[in-house]
Amino acid sequence: MPRPEAATDPGTEEASPPGSSPEDTLDLRLPDDFLALFHKDADGGATPAHRVPAAAQEPWDTSGDLLDAPGDWGPVRTPAGEFQLVPVRLERDLSLITRWMNDPAVAAFWDLAGPESVTAGHLRAQCEGDGRSIPCLGVLDGRPMSYFEIYRADLDPLARHYPARPHDTGIHLLLGGVTDRGRGLGSVLLRAVSDLVLARRPRCARVVAEPDLRNTPSVAAFLSAGFRFFAEIDLPDKRAALMVRDRRLRNVL
Repeated sequence: MPRPEAATDPGTEEASPPGSSPEDTLDLRLPDDFLALFHKDADGGATPAHRVPAAAQEPWDTSGDLLDAPGDWGPVRTPAGEFQLVPVRLERDLSLITRWMNDPAVAAFWDLAGPESVTAGHLRAQCEGDGRSIPCLGVLDGRPMSYFEIYRADLDPLARHYPARPHDTGIHLLLGGVTDRGRGLGSVLLRAVSDLVLARRPRCARVVAEPDLRNTPSVAAFLSAGFRFFAEIDLPDKRAALMVRDRRLRNVL
């Protein structure tokens, strides 16, 4: 079930989870006979100009390491300091993330307030899932200060609501501490993480997010981070702004 986004102010953004439960996902592939139509012209001969690229002929990746190991992406320098994604470990991180989820500004949108068992259930579904969504701590200068989910948008229910492409990668973000909000850190981290996705996932051409359309500060933060507004989409719990960062535009926006 889709989870709504965390409350934001300028510089405090969260890309709301669109229902990344491992049980509610899509496995998509174009049939071989359909692809074959693109390899022949009317006379039955090969037509190079209409040939489907090799990448498009491959099945959408539904096994193995679906996200190219975010834990191995390493630290990067940002205007705010050295930043790194660290995959969540329940025994180490549960109390911290539970505290963040019970912050009223976060709880109003993530809907995960309550005892540790509530947060644990949400995290465990990803940590013990098939790898299409990976929860991470965002660590800035050695300090855990944010929570990210990196997920395969093309294998998520979100793909029912927009023209998904193979290996589209989604991100969700919340800033944990009140002192980290409202000073532009969200935009800095969104740019850093989307840069990491595009650098470390060569098959991914786009990073996507879907903040609530009413959350104009969040939408503005994504724009500042190099995303562009793609469309308005109706999700089960909200009308969202689909935000997209394209590989081919990453050095322009």
